[in-house]
Amino acid sequence: MESGEYQPGAKLPSGTELCAEFGVSRQVVRSAIDWLKARGLVEGAPGTGCSSGSRAVSSAR
Repeated sequence: MESGEYQPGAKLPSGTELCAEFGVSRQVVRSAIDWLKARGLVEGAPGTGCSSGSRAVSSAR
């Protein structure tokens, strides 16, 4: 998000895709998504996927 790869509202890759891309477990991905949600950087609900939040670009810098 800080790099601008994910603009506000952009859908993020699935948890499975993130696990494969970064070589981490689902728990690590879930923890990271929860951390980002708590800071308003991503939005979403279980089963619907996540997207970058409206604060993603300005807050990440």
